Amino acid sequence: MKRNAVTCSRTGLLLLAVLTLTAAAPARAGTWVHGIEGTRGFQLWVPTGYQADTPLPLVVALHGCFQNPSQFAGLSRLNEKADAEKFLVLYPNQATFANPTQCWNFMLVLNQTRDHGEPALVVGMVEQVKRHYAVDARRIYVGGVSSGAVLTGTLLACYSDVFAAGMIGAGAMYKAATTISGTGFAMLFGSIYHPDDRGRDAWECSGRPRHTAPVLVVHGTKDSVVNIVNGRQATRQFLQTSDYGDDSVANDSIRPVATQVTRASVPGGRAYTVDDYVYGGSLVARHIEIQGMDHAWPGGDSRYPFADPSGPDGTSIMWDFFRQHTRN
Repeated sequence: MKRNAVTCSRTGLLLLAVLTLTAAAPARAGTWVHGIEGTRGFQLWVPTGYQADTPLPLVVALHGCFQNPSQFAGLSRLNEKADAEKFLVLYPNQATFANPTQCWNFMLVLNQTRDHGEPALVVGMVEQVKRHYAVDARRIYVGGVSSGAVLTGTLLACYSDVFAAGMIGAGAMYKAATTISGTGFAMLFGSIYHPDDRGRDAWECSGRPRHTAPVLVVHGTKDSVVNIVNGRQATRQFLQTSDYGDDSVANDSIRPVATQVTRASVPGGRAYTVDDYVYGGSLVARHIEIQGMDHAWPGGDSRYPFADPSGPDGTSIMWDFFRQHTRN
């Protein structure tokens, strides 16, 4: 790998000694690569067996508050899954100067639109990785937890031409709040906005595309930070977005009614319910509620904060959903 200096004109600061991404030769098995896009850093996991002539899926993984990429990778064991299933993982990093708790600022209007703010920075990272690594552009996904999950919703809404599917873990719907005070209320009680209205907003943010926005929503029933109603609102919001997206009309061609409900449990662990929404032969949405789980990543590594080892494997659930979707 080569090293050079990268100038970030966005802030007028000179950022030196940045590791340059390159696909001129196969990367070493299972390696971290670091980079910068604008005013944010990121980490890229290049899986074992990567070959520069073989395009791989790319998963964008967005950490939550009080986390960084390495901690989210450890919590979720996503790198191990990437090694086994062969996909790249991009971990954007929220800067402490932007938010001292490292939360993504999803509630700011600047960060709820296309081509602006934090969503644009994340997409810029995706484009940077695509320039230097073999990425299957039809299979780019985004998933996150907590504040990263809410940013996931914005990216899926406003860049449905980039992402084939997304996962919202312990998060909320697109534009659940547009102010800091409104965010506090939404986290405690749910958004004051109707999911159907936000579903149209999300469809419009990507430029009214003629395709669905497949979403996986995972939430604990005892989440003490983000009320469970937020997960239900996020599911309905994206079903409404997909209702517009399949034929550009809100005509209930995709309805907020589960086509299949499955109940399961982890041996010695938590029970959970899976609501699937299958329309036109495609799994448009999946909503999972995990009984008794607090604000956590299910099946996470207990050495890291926000882990619930007694839940189902959230990383496997996410990847199993993602690999069913390819963007046309």
